[in-house]
Amino acid sequence: MTSSEENAVSTTASYHISGMTCAHCVKAVTEELDRLDAVTNVDIDLVPGGDSRVRVTSSRPLPLEQVRHAVDEAGYSLADPPT
Repeated sequence: MTSSEENAVSTTASYHISGMTCAHCVKAVTEELDRLDAVTNVDIDLVPGGDSRVRVTSSRPLPLEQVRHAVDEAGYSLADPPT
């Protein structure tokens, strides 16, 4: 590990996305989120017919609107978090 890698800070945020039903959905959302500057990893727990949980790891916090736009571009929408 280089000294810059050791000093790098990452943040992970979780979101819920509605409308995802299959592996194609996972791929589409992952590709759009990966395009965001600073994103280093996207992990999706697919829940067909429900709200899928998405964890996005990035080198800095991402604005919610930026994430929402990427998800919209993939053809899905952020769901309200469960209460």
